[in-house]
Amino acid sequence: MDTLLDLISSWSPTFFTILIFLGIFYLAKLLLDRQARGQSDASLIRSITLFLIALIGIVAVIMALPMSDSLRGQISGLIGIVVSAVLALSSATFMGNALAGIMIRMIGNFKPGDFIEVSEQFGRVSERGLFHTEIQTQNRDLITLPNLFLVSNPVKVTRSSGTFLCGTVSLGYDVNRSKISAALKEAALKAGLTDPMVRITELGDFSVVYKVFGLLKDVKTILSTESKLNAMILDELHGADIEIVSPNFMNQRQVGDAIFIPKKERIVTPVVIKEADSPESIIFDKAEEAESIEKRKERLADIDQKIKDLQTELADAEDKATVQGKIDRWTEMRQKLLDKIDSQLNELGDK
Repeated sequence: MDTLLDLISSWSPTFFTILIFLGIFYLAKLLLDRQARGQSDASLIRSITLFLIALIGIVAVIMALPMSDSLRGQISGLIGIVVSAVLALSSATFMGNALAGIMIRMIGNFKPGDFIEVSEQFGRVSERGLFHTEIQTQNRDLITLPNLFLVSNPVKVTRSSGTFLCGTVSLGYDVNRSKISAALKEAALKAGLTDPMVRITELGDFSVVYKVFGLLKDVKTILSTESKLNAMILDELHGADIEIVSPNFMNQRQVGDAIFIPKKERIVTPVVIKEADSPESIIFDKAEEAESIEKRKERLADIDQKIKDLQTELADAEDKATVQGKIDRWTEMRQKLLDKIDSQLNELGDK
C-alpha cells in the first residue's frame, strides 16, 4: 500500500502537468478557431501558436517526470541543444521569409487578385501568406514564390484602376507616319482602349518601329485585350492599304508589284462573351476567388467597426431597444459573411 501511494505521489505532478497542458492547448485551439475566422493568415498563425504551446507542453511534461536532479539537468541540456540546433539551421530562411512577409504586408503594394510581374514570372496573386506568395499564371498554373525572393527583386504591380497596353509594329520608310499614327490610334480605340497615343521608338536601317499605347480600365481582361489590340492593328493597317512586311523580305525576293495585304473577308458578327465566360475568368479562377475573399474581409472589417460604434452608442442611447436591434441585425449579417468566407476558403483550398 505504501508503495502504491509513493508511486501515485511521484507521478502526480506529471499527471497534473499533462492535464494542465491539455486544457491550455484545447482552450487556445478553441479561441484561435473562433477569432481566426475571416482573418488573413489565420491558419498559419493558428498553427504556429499551437505548435509553440505543444512544444512548451511536451518539455514541461518531460521535466515533470519522476527522475533525479542530475538526469533532469542532462535532459534539459539535451533539449536546449536540439532546439538551438534546429533554430540555427532553419532560422535564416524561415525568419527571412517571415520578416519579408511582414514587410510586404506593411508596404501593401499588392493584394490577392492583383497582377504582378517579378523576374520572369507574371500572373495574378492567388494567395499571400506570411512565408510565401502564390500567383496564378496565364497558363492557369500556380507558382509559389518565397517572400524573401519578392523583397529581393523588383515587383511590377498592375494597378487595378487601369494600365496602358502596348502594341508594337515595324513598318517601312515609304509610308507616311501620320497615316500610320491615325490607323494605330483607331486600332487602340476599337480594341476597347482609351486615350491612345503613338510613339516612334526606333529608326532602324530598314524599318521604323511604332508603338501604340491605350488605357485599359478593366485590367481583368488584360490578356484578351492584348490579343484584340494586335488583331485591330492588323485590320486597321490593312484597311488603310499599309503593308506590314519587312523591307528586307522585299529586297531578298523578286515580288514585282505584288502587295502583301490579305483580301478583306466578310465580317461575321462576333459572339458576345459574358464576363463570367471570359478567358481570364477561367485562367485566373483561383485568383478571382482570392480577390472575392479579400473584398469580403474588407466588408467584414467595416461591419465590425459598425458594431463597435453601435455598442458605444448603446451605452448613452435613450431607446436602447432600437439600437440593440440594429446591433443584432449587423451581427447576423456578420455571421452570414463569416460563413461565406469560410466556405470560399474551403473551396480555395481544394483548388
